[in-house]
Amino acid sequence: MRRLATAAVALAASVASMTVASADWSAVEAEAKGQTVYFNAWGGSDAINRYIAWAADETEARFGVTVEHVKIDDTAAVVARILAEQTAGRTSDGTVDLIWVNGENFRTLKSNGLLHGPWTQDAPNYALVDTEGKPTTTLDFGEPVDNLEAPWGMAQLVFMHDTARGAEHPTSMAELLAYAEANPGRVTYPNPPNFHGTTFIKQVLLELTDTPEALIAPASEAADIDAVLAPLWTFLDALHPHMWRQGENHPKDAQVMRQLLDDGEIDISLSFNPNEASRAIADGQLPETVRTYIHTGGTLGNTHFVAVPFNSSNAAGAKVFANFLMSADAQAEKANPDVWGDPSVLAQGKLSDTDRATFDALPLGVATLSPAELSPTLPEPHASWVGELEARWQQRYGG
Repeated sequence: MRRLATAAVALAASVASMTVASADWSAVEAEAKGQTVYFNAWGGSDAINRYIAWAADETEARFGVTVEHVKIDDTAAVVARILAEQTAGRTSDGTVDLIWVNGENFRTLKSNGLLHGPWTQDAPNYALVDTEGKPTTTLDFGEPVDNLEAPWGMAQLVFMHDTARGAEHPTSMAELLAYAEANPGRVTYPNPPNFHGTTFIKQVLLELTDTPEALIAPASEAADIDAVLAPLWTFLDALHPHMWRQGENHPKDAQVMRQLLDDGEIDISLSFNPNEASRAIADGQLPETVRTYIHTGGTLGNTHFVAVPFNSSNAAGAKVFANFLMSADAQAEKANPDVWGDPSVLAQGKLSDTDRATFDALPLGVATLSPAELSPTLPEPHASWVGELEARWQQRYGG
């Protein structure tokens, strides 16, 4: 009886909490109505741009909030602008209302006090996020999220190859080097600090390092950074002479790599979206014979987020839009390979039967690996390693 009474008290407290949260969120929605949100987000993909336009239309129709997609090609430049506004004393009426961010840029925003919040714990749809099964929704490149950014999508490094050129593909970095030696000029990777280029060298390091525990902590705490990174440089020194254009030039980004694969100039491309190959095949951007794979020991994965700057002019509208992006409707639409194919951050067990059925009915895509085939997912190194890797790569290979 005592346990029943305790449970009843807990339930009452929970209901009271939800009621307060619901009432508070209703106030946010009321304040947001009529606002225009300037959402700064990468604009380099037609599929993503179309999805953001759809989400903006839905948000205006459902909540009376207008969303303008400010298409950017460098998130770091937007972060620098927010920092400059803080330095100039512009504590309100900022030029950015919401920003697509993660990793190093989130760390910069957080460490300089440039974020609004914490607030995501009050957003109703945050309760659907799989914070237990997807720990990267609460830990961004080793940095605690602390409810300062809203999880938007999942990502994992995958490789793409054309089976028409051969069914076999490398299953490790050691095998990739052997493949490059046997097939000169047929492999490459983007030029760091391009995101995919940096991701590639992080994957190399994770596979080859003898001290993986050092990568979880800040780089400044490593006893000997040169020793931690030595296996990476040994590998790249051996790989570059056998790469596309002898490693003297690199594609500027993953989109160029995909085009090179489509043109038959290289054998292997890469993506941080497990569904990209299927979508590109559907759009006629890759041959139907292209398939996706990961290495046997797993590949890097993380979560991408949206965040509200400290001086947002329309913070309420930004939060309403971010909450919609975490909804089952928006996540299912985004996960559809025919739309974007970005994996969901939601826990299927937290969804209603109707919403779960919507996800279950989504096409997997001809080149998309199943969740089991995408395992294991390797956690990102601490964000502080990014600067070390990019600077030392430039010194060594940047010319």
